[in-house]
Amino acid sequence: MTGLIEVGAALAPLVVVAVLLVALLWPAARAMPAAWLVAVGVSYVAWEMPLEWIAAATISGLMTALEILWIVFGALVLLYTLMRSGAVDRINDGFASISEDRRVQVVLLAFFLATFIEGVAGFGTPAAVVAPLMLALGFPALAAVVAALVGHAVATVFGAVGTPIIVGFEAPLVSVESVIAGEGLSVGAYATAAGGWAALLNGLLGVLMPTFAVGMVVYFFGDTEERSLAPLWEVAPLCLFAGVAFSVPYWASAWFIGPELPSLVGAMVGGALVVGALNAGYLEPESTWEFPPQETWPDHWVGSIEPGSSEVDANIDETTQSMSLLRAWSPYLILVVLLIGTRVVEPIAVFLQNGPGMAIEWSAIFGTEIGQSIGWAYVPGTWLVLSALIAIPLFGMRTDDVVGAWREAGSKIVSPLVALVFVIAMVEIMLKTDAPVEADVVSAAAVPDGSMIVVLADATAAAIGPAYPMFAPAVGTLGAFIAGSITVSNITFSAFQFEVAQSLGLPTQLMLGAQAAGAAIGNVIAIHNVIAALATVGLVGKTGRVVRLNLIPVTYYLVVGGLLTTVAAYVVFPTVF
Repeated sequence: MTGLIEVGAALAPLVVVAVLLVALLWPAARAMPAAWLVAVGVSYVAWEMPLEWIAAATISGLMTALEILWIVFGALVLLYTLMRSGAVDRINDGFASISEDRRVQVVLLAFFLATFIEGVAGFGTPAAVVAPLMLALGFPALAAVVAALVGHAVATVFGAVGTPIIVGFEAPLVSVESVIAGEGLSVGAYATAAGGWAALLNGLLGVLMPTFAVGMVVYFFGDTEERSLAPLWEVAPLCLFAGVAFSVPYWASAWFIGPELPSLVGAMVGGALVVGALNAGYLEPESTWEFPPQETWPDHWVGSIEPGSSEVDANIDETTQSMSLLRAWSPYLILVVLLIGTRVVEPIAVFLQNGPGMAIEWSAIFGTEIGQSIGWAYVPGTWLVLSALIAIPLFGMRTDDVVGAWREAGSKIVSPLVALVFVIAMVEIMLKTDAPVEADVVSAAAVPDGSMIVVLADATAAAIGPAYPMFAPAVGTLGAFIAGSITVSNITFSAFQFEVAQSLGLPTQLMLGAQAAGAAIGNVIAIHNVIAALATVGLVGKTGRVVRLNLIPVTYYLVVGGLLTTVAAYVVFPTVF
């Protein structure tokens, strides 16, 4: 095939996704099977991928989808448990005591709480936890999902205790270990240094992310008759202060300590500073902003779960109404402790990931080199469920309330299953299209060199040349968009970014930093992240709307991030290895 035909073939599944999901607003459950079929056809015809490899990649996608749905189920079980116990009402009162203003709540929940949870869990957990909590506090379901996805983006560079850097950078860079060693660095030290540059770029971009989160909520979910950003300007000082309060300790932790704790440190230090300032009477808006009356909300704002806690008011007695704020929050505090303990305490983390029976594994699926596992013991879903179980005696819940919470959680994960299976299966096929062709295939020389993803990246670099730093973040965004994971994006493209930088004489660490920053914002439009978040608020089928709205901060990240990378590479830090 010619180069243009290769690129067109590799683009075909993504074009189908864009047209059906974003342009035509098809529900993901219809669009993603169609995109998967296109990926199957392209991989078989153009890449001559053996049928058993296509089937194995699809099975691998199914297993990954089940692992993600376990997280969603755990988040829903915990939410419904807190709703039926009356704890959500008490949490609502607690936030009202800081501020009843919805804009301030976006900063506290969608930014600080979401970035903290990203730092301890990753795996798409922040949106799965924060979006339903915001829904329970009275946010429209669509607004809760958009705010939670946008708010946590800055923290995804380091994911769960540094995984996207420790794994995402180190694993692929083994292929260029000799080059890195020539500079007196180990692969691990190089990855840590590149993570520092990622924190610098992403920290500068992230200063405005609270502003974006609040701005999108007030503009798209404010006055239904006349959209306006006027309510944003009143809280702009708070948003900017929150962005700086997070980004400075975030960058400092990455630069001077390492990739494990930047998101945790940024969220804890920044959150404490903002709450302290609000409690002291600083930065609090003069007026209180609220959503329009619920009866005026468009249908696409809400799903099958009622905003607020009116569904469970009948189950709340005088005892639960008077529960302390600490008791109401305790299941989430327990969750944080469990997540930190299972990730930071190395013997526990190693056992949960590698111990006997800790994962359901299928290696060499259908005799191929493709394998997959469901790490049920390590993923946050297990600890979400355990936190919900602990909450039962903690709140003295009745059996019918407990059964109702679990039944509702189970009913909400059925619809996303189809969409998740097919989107992840499509990604697996696109990543694995460099599988060995059959020995008797005489046309093997015509098979494209590299997977669909590599072909797309190679074409991008060849077309752009020295202007590549402007577009380096977009490569990371592409990877995260289709894979739904910054770690997968880094594994897929880090070696490519390094090689392009070397060939163009650019600072390699800066290009990897741009890769991570681009992948971070890619998470807010990653299809299965969006599907999973929508599932937790009962808003299945609105994936295209969320992706289309979130293209606004994505555009900001790519344009400004590209400019920052270009200036850094050619003007400020041109001699960095």
